[in-house]
Amino acid sequence: MDDALRELSRVALGGRELADVLGDITAIAARVIPGAESVSTTLIRGEKAFTAAHAGAMSLEADELQYEEGSGPCIDAGRGGVVLRIDDVRTEERWPDYMARVRTTRVRSSLSVPLPYQGTSIGALNVYSTEVAAFASPDSLAAGLGAAEMIAVAVANADAHARLADDARNMRIAMESRAVIEQAKGVLMAQQGVDAEQAFEVLRQASQRYNRKLRDIAAGIVDGVVARS
Repeated sequence: MDDALRELSRVALGGRELADVLGDITAIAARVIPGAESVSTTLIRGEKAFTAAHAGAMSLEADELQYEEGSGPCIDAGRGGVVLRIDDVRTEERWPDYMARVRTTRVRSSLSVPLPYQGTSIGALNVYSTEVAAFASPDSLAAGLGAAEMIAVAVANADAHARLADDARNMRIAMESRAVIEQAKGVLMAQQGVDAEQAFEVLRQASQRYNRKLRDIAAGIVDGVVARS
């Protein structure tokens, strides 16, 4: 068990695409979780659930059946933040529509572990086997919880990086907008003999009159001066 956690902890999270990180963690989970034959990572964004990574075709097939039905252990674990274990799909009475379909596959038992994220759950790690009660051992759950935590950390890192990128982009746009507005004010001050405050008021009124962004009005004034020079 300690070896499994050490292997998971060695996965590099920084400076990589989220899909690559999730692929590595999911593949390791398939090796280190006792009883696992196929493993997948389900992410839930808004109302949409999708498989972000998988190791083995069996997990992807079982996941897709649940997405089509709109219910199943991977979806309920991901949305409800609860661990869900199925010891035998042939006798399981929960999710009857999904069970009717998954019984036609090779899946006999499964384990779905929620991905903890800022007090909520953003998906689930799903583990499948062709054997009955393959995940009854406490070691299976412990390894699954460790992998789920690593996946949640990877998603949190990716989200934080995306927010930083958005903040940087918004700051750049704001700086560019401010620069062109100041240029346009200078043009109006020179052309109309007004002060800076009056020049800005001219821009603001034009923005309201034409229902256009202030920056676009300013850019048009600046571009007009450049075209005439």
